Amino acid sequence: MGVGDVSKRILLGRKLRSSQLGETLLPKRIALPVFASDALSSVAYAPDEVFIMLSLAGASAYVWSWKIAIAVALVMAAVIASYRQTVHAYPSGGGDYEVATVNLGRRAGATVASALIVDYVLTVAVSISSGSQYAAAAIPVLQHHEATVGAVLVVVLTALNLRGIRESGTLFAIPTYAFMVAILGMCAFGFLQMAAGNLPDVESADLVIKPDSEYDGALTTIGLLFLLARAFSSGCAALTGVEAISNGVPAFRRPKSQNAATTLLLLGMIAVSMMVSVIILARQMGLRYVDPHDLDRLTRNGEALPGDYDQHAVIAQIARAVFHDFQPGFYLVVSVTGVILVLAANTAFNGFPVLGSILARDGFAPRALDSRGDRLAYSNGILFLAALAIVLIIAFDAETTRLIQLYIVGVFVSFNLSQLGMIRHWTRKLVTERDPAARRKMVRSRVINAVGLTFTAVVLVVVLITKFLAGAWITILAMIFFYVIMNGIKSHYDNVNRELAADENDKALPTRVHAIVLVSKLHKPTLRALAFAKASRPNVLEGVYVSTDDAATNKLLEEWDERRMDVPLKVLHSPYRELVRPIVEYATEIRRANPRGVVAVYIPEYVVGRWWEQLLHNQTALRLKGRLLFTPGVMVTSVPYQLRSSQIARDREERDDARVRPGDLRRGRVAERDDRQIPR
Repeated sequence: MGVGDVSKRILLGRKLRSSQLGETLLPKRIALPVFASDALSSVAYAPDEVFIMLSLAGASAYVWSWKIAIAVALVMAAVIASYRQTVHAYPSGGGDYEVATVNLGRRAGATVASALIVDYVLTVAVSISSGSQYAAAAIPVLQHHEATVGAVLVVVLTALNLRGIRESGTLFAIPTYAFMVAILGMCAFGFLQMAAGNLPDVESADLVIKPDSEYDGALTTIGLLFLLARAFSSGCAALTGVEAISNGVPAFRRPKSQNAATTLLLLGMIAVSMMVSVIILARQMGLRYVDPHDLDRLTRNGEALPGDYDQHAVIAQIARAVFHDFQPGFYLVVSVTGVILVLAANTAFNGFPVLGSILARDGFAPRALDSRGDRLAYSNGILFLAALAIVLIIAFDAETTRLIQLYIVGVFVSFNLSQLGMIRHWTRKLVTERDPAARRKMVRSRVINAVGLTFTAVVLVVVLITKFLAGAWITILAMIFFYVIMNGIKSHYDNVNRELAADENDKALPTRVHAIVLVSKLHKPTLRALAFAKASRPNVLEGVYVSTDDAATNKLLEEWDERRMDVPLKVLHSPYRELVRPIVEYATEIRRANPRGVVAVYIPEYVVGRWWEQLLHNQTALRLKGRLLFTPGVMVTSVPYQLRSSQIARDREERDDARVRPGDLRRGRVAERDDRQIPR
């Protein structure tokens, strides 16, 4: 095993056979943190965004915060109920894409796919950027290097996910459950204090918020509605990640649909409980929170705050106040919140590769995305997502406030088309179904999806109106870009399939085979190539030599005659010392003279065992093959000649094959090899 193989095994772990795919499936206790970490982590920033939007009209607008929380909770409940219908109806893992494609057509499916791609990339970028901001706040040396920290975190997550969905899920389960316990425990303790009448104020309760110039003065009805719409659309960031479970149904253990639906229900209950509790507690504890770029709108006792004032996140302020007599509780909440923001990206790392594999099978994405790696994960999809996320993090300098404006649009586009597709799905089923019980169930499911469509359509309109100029237009352009790219890939694959379709003409034999063997010297590789070409019995066989030096040419001709070679040697003179062009032109001339014939070019090649030796040999052969591949009617055959160093590569492979790995005996692999029987 070479150094590269050793490094790969250390990084990824031992290879898994295709038959071991069942071992990578997830139970509900692991699937919940794997697929729900994104939606749960939104509790760390969705309340912040709600209060930031409401603060534009001053602290008096905070009276609407709990109502907005309830509205967001209702939307989430409707979406969760709708997706429970989806995972039962379409358990193959296509999720929104499959629903839209089957029921609304290919264009709708491509639209949903482009929206989901943008959403997954933004999920990673936003979550990692938030985590890097927390890291920079905790470790001063990382300040002003948030983008670099974010890129490193993406690389770490990528490596963990390349090890396989089960291993990454088990690793991430502990901090995700710790986050749930910490936030719910904090909220429960806060409500107990509120019931006892001794709920403390947060650190910002004594501050005063100056309204933004746009909302200074008495608010009109339209102005208030627009403000509430902006706050509501920001709070709907809590819904991102819900669709990941419908895309990841194949990763669940059997019964897949039932386990996925149960996980969705748990996700909805936990996320709604945490978000509503945080917003209500923040309001009751006198929170004052503004955009980090507008800290000058905060005053204390009529005076501006010092320039080094640090505005802590909403959850951090609540935790500090609730656990004012128990500092470990505060540090636990802050720590697990920072960790969950990073791990939230893991939802996208598990959802996008599955979506990419389905798109590849349907021809909308490169087929490489449908290939499983050594650990049975869709490695190419993981790497593709990581690359796009790193580009976005660096481009926006890991600023969450700028990235959050691009969020939500894509996911709600997919929500709407998915719900519309499910309504059409149930309507089509009702046409043929005659069983009254089954019909009642279908009607109920259609009503659930209709309610979900109504809610998500309203949210999408609100988001487009309130966030379009703030950055949502970039998301729309990105969706259009991916839509065009995917349709271009689909058209390419369709055209290739049409070109490759076999017909009767493809059975016709060539009228003539003209074989040429490339000659550089009269040595063993050349003689082997000539012998192989003879064995194929072509109509014409000749050696071809490109002459760039008269002395070398004369020497070769003399040796050719001395050895009494029974194959004619064709000498192509090249006054400009080109080696590839004369051969290509000669093969083209032969083909032109006999259009129904075939030109077979035999190229002797050296087989070496060390990577640096490959740089010293076969370069002309590689260039020549690259040119001949574009020449119609020309077939290229490499005739290998193994040098002694090639034995090194063979020995390395044999040692790797002979190595007994953990579990080989149990799986019966050792017994299959007679030369590796274990002594009794």
